[in-house]
Amino acid sequence: MKGDPILRAEPLTAAAFAPFGDVLAADGPPDRIINQGNCGRFHDRARLDFGPGGRAGLSIFEARPRALPYTCDLLERHPLGSQAFLPMNGKPFLVIVAPDCGGRPGVPRAFVTAPGQGINLLRGTWHGVLTPLAAPGIFAVLDRIGEGANLEEVRLDPPVHVLAP
Repeated sequence: MKGDPILRAEPLTAAAFAPFGDVLAADGPPDRIINQGNCGRFHDRARLDFGPGGRAGLSIFEARPRALPYTCDLLERHPLGSQAFLPMNGKPFLVIVAPDCGGRPGVPRAFVTAPGQGINLLRGTWHGVLTPLAAPGIFAVLDRIGEGANLEEVRLDPPVHVLAP
């Protein structure tokens, strides 16, 4: 760990996360009131993108919980479509993202979600693996289903160590 890059995770906000994707949350007043006044709709909150020949798929993921500090040694991206993660347990999770620098990950950033927040990663965004911070690590995941190579992985050498906010 000595000499390896260290990141301090930051709280997830829409402004800070915008270059990488969307924060999915019921923040502020709803855009519309529906269902005979019994439901607020927070309308069209994600820039979903399933690329040519792709379609939306909804899957359930169950990931092993991790703890902070956390060591990240792998980033991946999906060049053909976006990927949304919606925690089904209402607990925070760690999100590690990096800008693209000539087909490789740039300097990573780390975010910790607030309870009730999900994320949508834009197409081609470098990101760490699904990293819940509490059990059960169950997520609804909305992403591209279709032909083509939609996964690229890069090992980080040295790894990045993420500290709590």
